[in-house]
Amino acid sequence: MATAPKASPKVVPIDESAAAPAKKSKKKLILMVVGALVLTLGGAGGAWFFLGQSKESHADGSAPPPPKVDPGKPPVFIAMEPFTINLQPENGEQYLQVAFTLQVADQAQVDLIKMYMPALRSRILLLLASKKASELSPVDGKKKLQDDIIAQVKQPFTPQGQPQVVSGVFFTSFVIQ
Repeated sequence: MATAPKASPKVVPIDESAAAPAKKSKKKLILMVVGALVLTLGGAGGAWFFLGQSKESHADGSAPPPPKVDPGKPPVFIAMEPFTINLQPENGEQYLQVAFTLQVADQAQVDLIKMYMPALRSRILLLLASKKASELSPVDGKKKLQDDIIAQVKQPFTPQGQPQVVSGVFFTSFVIQ
């Protein structure tokens, strides 16, 4: 019995090059675009978070307004006479002798502060007398004192008055004994 040789099936190449690569390239393109978008948004969000937020903030989370000092004008300073006060007792009697200079917006602010100098000195004396030596000794304590002094100076001198424009307190002498 002789059998006829079986014909091997013919391999017919299917032209998938037109359909399959188009789907793969669209998927790759979409993934690349989405990936680039995610990276861009993530980078922008990170930059906003780390660079956009101020170090200081108010209790409600908003950033404090910048001081109203014109950068084109030279700074205007007013030197305060030294203060010598007794600090709150911790380890016996201690006192603070401090001198500082205020940076204000303009000469009008200097004139206003000079006119109300007794009231301003009283405010600052009460502030200083409420402190303890341990609060004022570290650098952070001195920085907080600067902020507290600015807050006292900014308070209006009259009930309907405008607040003073003060942008800095610079210690020229600071002795705790």
